[in-house]
Amino acid sequence: MDWHAWHGDYDDADSYLARRLRIVREWIGLTLDVAPPGPLRVVSLCAGQGRDLLGVLPDHPRGSDVTARLVELDPRNVGEARRGVAEAGLGEHVEVVEGDAALTDRYAGMVPADLVLACGIFGNVTDADVERTIGFLPQLCARGGTVIWTRHRGEPDLVPHVCRWFEERGFERVWLTEPERGFGVGVHRFTGEPEELAAGARMFTFLV
Repeated sequence: MDWHAWHGDYDDADSYLARRLRIVREWIGLTLDVAPPGPLRVVSLCAGQGRDLLGVLPDHPRGSDVTARLVELDPRNVGEARRGVAEAGLGEHVEVVEGDAALTDRYAGMVPADLVLACGIFGNVTDADVERTIGFLPQLCARGGTVIWTRHRGEPDLVPHVCRWFEERGFERVWLTEPERGFGVGVHRFTGEPEELAAGARMFTFLV
């Protein structure tokens, strides 16, 4: 899969990806709106070109409170994300790391986070790895932290199981897209106690 070319669909306002992106951005903004005062940590797994977070932070009133780490393996997408950070004047706040986002070590020093973005992952790994990744999220989330995630709704529709796996691990559902949209965007808030980050663990493996 050419993950750099894949991002081209974001430029078509009517595409599946562009419609999904608008919802993810909306929920990033809403999450920042209700976040407690003070510094906020954000981590983005498989961040791509960072279009979700970088489309919100420059104009959001809480943008300057955010310290973020975007982790992405494709060097071309890393380059695009770093250009976006520079153009938005976010260089002091947003770090783009080139590396395997599936490895827990990539998040050391940035977790527990107030917002975790897990977008574009659950549709590209096995069902078992979806559940496995959710099992690691208590290591990435602060108490009261929010996870925004995505998953297609093709048959068999895994979204109900995704919600159940979150809720079995101490997350409460905040919002979920309606099935008729054809894609899933979910928002879950962590109500448990953060767990210690496991060193050297792999959360998932991409299928393509």
